[in-house]
Amino acid sequence: MTSRVTLISPAVTEALREARFDDGCSLDASGRRLAQAAAGSLPAAERVVRSPTVRCRETAAALGLDATDAVSLAGLDAGRWRGSSLAAVSAEEPDALARWLSDPDAAPHGGESVRAVCDRVGAWLDSLAGEAGRTVAVAEPEVVRAAVVRALGAPESAFWRTDVPPLTAVELSGRAGRWNVRLGHPLG
Repeated sequence: MTSRVTLISPAVTEALREARFDDGCSLDASGRRLAQAAAGSLPAAERVVRSPTVRCRETAAALGLDATDAVSLAGLDAGRWRGSSLAAVSAEEPDALARWLSDPDAAPHGGESVRAVCDRVGAWLDSLAGEAGRTVAVAEPEVVRAAVVRALGAPESAFWRTDVPPLTAVELSGRAGRWNVRLGHPLG
């Protein structure tokens, strides 16, 4: 039996435009408008879930999806960096940021490491391996990255080499834990 997972990245927020770690802000007007325009473009699914973040809840709603929260799809916990811009963290804690970006086990911000988020998302994928039909998930970009890393069996160092633009879909299909990846295509 083949399982199919469509991962949708959320629409644009002010934090994304300002290169800040997510701080729970809402979609901006442009992001909401683009998500609403893409409503109805997704395939039917047996399961529809979302990261339990504001932007994923709002993106799912704008897409017309009746999604439930999936705690396993929570965004990467950025600890004390939450809400800070990448530029500010780079200026204030350059060594810590460099370590976090180069060592998958590092979590100098007091939050979650890249390996931890990859393991969490990988376990979620494993739980879907025996499920027939399609799962649609509106998920944070780092969750989509982690899913691609695990699906390909790539090292965690590939996490930062995977770009996930807003409102794009990545499709995974597989059997017994072996996944194939169809990389991001725009919605709409």
